[in-house]
Order: sequence, then C-alpha cells, then structure tokens
Amino acid sequence: MSLKNTVSLYLVTLVIFFLIDMVWLGLVAKNFYRRQLGEMLSPKVNWMAAILFYLLFIAGLMLFVIVPALGRGGAQQALWQGAIFGLIAYATYDLTNLATLKNWPLLVTIVDLAWGAALGGAVSFLSTLAGLRLFKG
Repeated sequence: MSLKNTVSLYLVTLVIFFLIDMVWLGLVAKNFYRRQLGEMLSPKVNWMAAILFYLLFIAGLMLFVIVPALGRGGAQQALWQGAIFGLIAYATYDLTNLATLKNWPLLVTIVDLAWGAALGGAVSFLSTLAGLRLFKG
C-alpha cells in the first residue's frame, strides 16, 4: 500500500473511530461513567491526552489489523482481530486501574472491556470495507 493510501485510510479510520466513540461517550455511556466514577471524573476532558490516545490506537489498528486484513483476510478478519486488539488495549487501562486505584469500579472495567472490543472490531471492520472500496483496482 502506498504512503498516500495509508495516510488516506488512517484519516478515514480516525473519523470512523471518533464518530463512534463520541456517540458512546457523549450519548450512550455519559451518565454511566458519571455515576460510576463520581469525583474521579474530571469536569473537563484533557483533549491532548484523548487525541494522543486516538492517534496511537488508530496507528495500532492500522498496523496490526486493518492493513493486514486488506492484504489477505478482508473485513471479517478485521472484525475479530480488531475486537481482540480493542479488548487488549482497553484492558491495559482498566485492569491497571482496577489493580492500583482505590475504589475503581469493577463494573466500569467490565463495560470498558466490552466497549473496547466492540469499538476495535467495528472500526476495523468499517475501515477495512472502506479501504477495499477506496483502493480496489
């Protein structure tokens, strides 16, 4: 895959990730995190940290899931490998918090692990489909 195609697909993947995650954080789970984390939750989002996470997560999906799926496995491979990647990435954060922070809710960890798997799988699947359509021929 050319550098131009890689950058294009990275940007498409970033938009897909951001849209899905904003629906989750802004609508679906907003009150859940507020109820579960209470005073631990910052009143303001640290956008620099969030953007850095997004950029790194997307780079990981591209390197380990999406580009390989475009080369040989297709969207179904991207779905399950992306889900595994998302589960592991979110587990790193949540299980570390569960192990080291006082009063970290187990329910947040369970929900986040499920969300990480769903998000990683969905983003990888949709981005691979987009890549197959963008770069065919």
